[in-house]
Amino acid sequence: MVVQLHYNVMREVFTRFRAASPTPEGELHYTNAYTLVVAVALSAQATDVGVNRATRALFEVADTPQKMLDLGEERLIEHIKTIGLFRNKAKNVMRLSQILVDEFGGEVPSSRAALESLPGVGRKTANVVLNIWWHFPAQAVDTHIFRIGNRSGICPGKDVVAVERAIEDNVPAEFQQHAHHWLILHGRYICLARKPRCGDCLIADLCLFEEKTV
Repeated sequence: MVVQLHYNVMREVFTRFRAASPTPEGELHYTNAYTLVVAVALSAQATDVGVNRATRALFEVADTPQKMLDLGEERLIEHIKTIGLFRNKAKNVMRLSQILVDEFGGEVPSSRAALESLPGVGRKTANVVLNIWWHFPAQAVDTHIFRIGNRSGICPGKDVVAVERAIEDNVPAEFQQHAHHWLILHGRYICLARKPRCGDCLIADLCLFEEKTV
């Protein structure tokens, strides 16, 4: 198992990430906290590009829980049928919208536990909302972060929760707010699963990955 990078090396890693992209942002489109929750929930096992294509027209007509309920499940399905698992996701969106109306006054809560109580909202989705909308230094670990965290030594762990804790415990505080964005984007475009682009990597000299590509 890859060991954890030394604190000073971690600081250099994230100093470089910050220099290259001072304020990284997620790639899902949203207009408010509710549409962010819906977009992230829809993105499970789907691409951000595909979700954005489907939600562009959807959010023009249903950008609040009540509007989504008024739209109805069948019309929601028409908007998102190009997304994987769309029927199950549509049911979850309708159920979470009802809960937001009934239990939260139509507002998206700022607590992880409350967010995770919503259908279709797991820990990763909750952390994305906490980080992007509420500006909490929450770390949303996806497959990209899990892969490069273990591959590089930045945040090794046997599961996503362990990787999340490794980020919280080992990334210097000043980088916590944007840490998961830098890591996701790095995994999405540079540290690819099958053929990592090590020649284009700005932290290649710091990374512990032994099978670097040329």
